[in-house]
Amino acid sequence: MARYKVGLATRRRILEATRLVLGERGLDGTTLKAICQRADIGAGSFYNLFGSKEAAILQVVREAIRAVDPDPAGSGEDSIADLSAAFVKFVTGDPELARIYVQIAVSGGLTDDRLRERVLAHHERRVYRFTDALQRERPDLAPGEARVEAQRLIAALTGLVLYWLLDPSQPFEELAEGLVERLRPDRA
Repeated sequence: MARYKVGLATRRRILEATRLVLGERGLDGTTLKAICQRADIGAGSFYNLFGSKEAAILQVVREAIRAVDPDPAGSGEDSIADLSAAFVKFVTGDPELARIYVQIAVSGGLTDDRLRERVLAHHERRVYRFTDALQRERPDLAPGEARVEAQRLIAALTGLVLYWLLDPSQPFEELAEGLVERLRPDRA
């Protein structure tokens, strides 16, 4: 039991160190050495808990996303507006973390099979949540149509994120709200 608690404490230190190093140095400056130094552990301890630096970074991002989840229990009570607002809050609340997530998803997902699988699994969970919300709000949509609309919305939101990260003067929140507005039943 004591060993388990030590492992959990070490895991928390690693994740906190990863958050701090990412915030100070960005993705390119976040090295395994810097994380381990900040967490005051050896590389062996790191690899006992995480398969790679990217896995620790993705966990940090996942926790940030979970922190703004409108329905963390997944009970099916969130709306499209709630889910979209949470997405916007994640991006605008911590733009550096959002930038890191996009970098990892794109560059890591294209070169690392395990990372690609994790990013795709996260995307599928998001599609499921958006589809579920759409089906509750728009019973006129067949399940396949709701999934397509959910994928379109997520793709558009993701495109807006890329655009906003490259040019923060863009009205990201306003544009995201406009996308959601187009899906309202009275606008269909």
